[in-house]
Amino acid sequence: MSESRKNNSGLQNWGLLIVVLLGMYACKDGGSGATIALDPERKLPYIGEHEVEFVKKSDGELIPDTVYYTLPKFSFINQDSAETSHRNYAGKVFVADFFFTHCPSICPMLSSQMVRLQALTTKAGLHDEVMFLSHTVDPLRDSPDTLKNYAMALGADLSNWNFVTGSAEDIYWQAEYGYMLTAFPSDSAEGGFFHTDKIALIDRQMHIRGMYDGTSTKDVDKLFEDIKLLVKEK
Repeated sequence: MSESRKNNSGLQNWGLLIVVLLGMYACKDGGSGATIALDPERKLPYIGEHEVEFVKKSDGELIPDTVYYTLPKFSFINQDSAETSHRNYAGKVFVADFFFTHCPSICPMLSSQMVRLQALTTKAGLHDEVMFLSHTVDPLRDSPDTLKNYAMALGADLSNWNFVTGSAEDIYWQAEYGYMLTAFPSDSAEGGFFHTDKIALIDRQMHIRGMYDGTSTKDVDKLFEDIKLLVKEK
């Protein structure tokens, strides 16, 4: 055998060994040695604290059941002065954000991304599956009529999107303790309010399944892909 063929044969053997080793490593949890099951379908995480309860089967056996954090019940007033609550969103996938109509900084970008997202879901045939919810952080100035005018100027489809107001206390509580986000008055913030730029993704059982930068086209595109995944989830 020629020297070159010996070298090629050796390289092939090393290549085969590397492929085998990589395959073995890919079936380990970060190389720690714990074998994991490869899930062919990506699953979105559950955000928030959760606990494990034990459920008794008919034969008396106790089996573990994970209880995930769910969004607290809510009730606000929308752009048509109608009550809008968790009941309107029950059994639906929806996205939620926080804004105010005279915001001079991130809100125009955030709202335009929400409009784009609504158009994407409608084009994908998901109008009846996906809803939208925008909370003003300035309820003193953002009356239902003001919210209605803002929504119309955006070109928002109000058949599955509510712009809501309510007491400041309820809105800020829902932001912090419901969505685990930030919204409060601030003398140092542009427009007088500091609020999150995140869009929250909520599943049909009111579990928070994702947080996305609402000012980023790339992140909102990812949100759209995750919405499609969540709609299919049983």
